[in-house]
Amino acid sequence: MRDREILIGVCAGIAAYKTAALVSQLAQAGAAVSVIMTESARQFIGATTFQALTGRPVSHDMFGDPHHALGAHIELTQQAELLCVAPATANFLAKAAHGIADDLLSTALLAFNGPVLLVPAMNTQMWQKRAVQRNVSQLQRDGYHVLSPEEGWLSCRQQGPGRMPGPEVIASEIGKLLLEPEADI
Repeated sequence: MRDREILIGVCAGIAAYKTAALVSQLAQAGAAVSVIMTESARQFIGATTFQALTGRPVSHDMFGDPHHALGAHIELTQQAELLCVAPATANFLAKAAHGIADDLLSTALLAFNGPVLLVPAMNTQMWQKRAVQRNVSQLQRDGYHVLSPEEGWLSCRQQGPGRMPGPEVIASEIGKLLLEPEADI
């Protein structure tokens, strides 16, 4: 991971705390990590957490970012070797499957030309909906890598599929994707 540029997207969900652990693990392994948070993600975890872990400013606004004169969706994606969205919500998966770019993270996804790892996390009933599964299938056909959620205890007090894998599992998948020669999406 040493000196690899990784862009992490964080969507809303209680699993965002695992993303902080992932970012910490990547940084400790020597990766340079930048973070984009959706506005809703900021309701679950603070940008200050990611800023402290990465030593970089956290991006969340499409307009007026003083750190990125050309726009964060351009500059961050040009420097990154891999984009990982964890947790990826049902909303984000739907936008990605249909090419909708209405916030910084979804716009960055469209501007990025490297391997993309999507790590869904959501309630079991949401994960099992035909629309969500259809969107995941479309994303896989489009060349995105999807790390399926695990089964287990969910924050909604239910058991089932929808739980975001642990940071070690995600970091391992990132490592594998960085080693693979891959065509642009």
